Amino acid sequence: MDGRPGSALAGVGVTTACGPRGASGKMNEPGSTLARVELKIPAAPEDLARLTPGNVVYLDGAVYTAREGVYRKVLDEGAALPDGLADVSNANFHCSPAAARAPDGTFNVGGVTATASFRFSKWMPRWFEMSGAKVVIGKGGMSGADYREHFVPAGAVYLTTVGYGTGALLGRGIRRVRNVYWLDELGIAQAMWVFEVERFGPFLVESDLAGNSLFEAQGRLVNENLDRVYAGLRPPALRRYGETDDREEELI
Repeated sequence: MDGRPGSALAGVGVTTACGPRGASGKMNEPGSTLARVELKIPAAPEDLARLTPGNVVYLDGAVYTAREGVYRKVLDEGAALPDGLADVSNANFHCSPAAARAPDGTFNVGGVTATASFRFSKWMPRWFEMSGAKVVIGKGGMSGADYREHFVPAGAVYLTTVGYGTGALLGRGIRRVRNVYWLDELGIAQAMWVFEVERFGPFLVESDLAGNSLFEAQGRLVNENLDRVYAGLRPPALRRYGETDDREEELI
């Protein structure tokens, strides 16, 4: 946490002129400027509708953490969600905080470590229904099928963290801990933390309201152009991929 001032915006503010998709909806050329968006939480449907895969997003408002410990507690064991949670936040971060309790009982959070979201796929349909979450934040994204089958019907988007080693950077956007639930029972990593955040990011829009996935689209582009990468080169010395126990397989 730090004391840097930030903007308290209503809804979405776009701070650069162009993004990964132009007016035609096509991906811009490599090297083009990504749109930077400041999104107020709780996020309104009309604000989420403006997000496009590849947008750089910063959050203002309240964000809560929930991962497998909370999902099991609420969805599998039947515990009630904290009163009023949906009124203050509809943004669920898959992460663990680096939190320490101060002598006065408050908490200092120096950073957060995002965790891989694909592991929580089985809980997402019921979580969306029960919590009203519209923004899910995590590491690495989820499958295209998850976005189409779970996120699109719920009117939700996915934001991914950017690379590794950004936990302390994200910690700068946490202004205070509003509350923490099930701390004694679940521990620091798994408890539900509610953070008041300001200019919290950066994150990338990985999936939009239509289920379009940045990672999926870019993966297709890479695969489509692999042959061009190797065009004109001599045949590779290593001719096989993967594992084999066949001694006749050529190695070099």
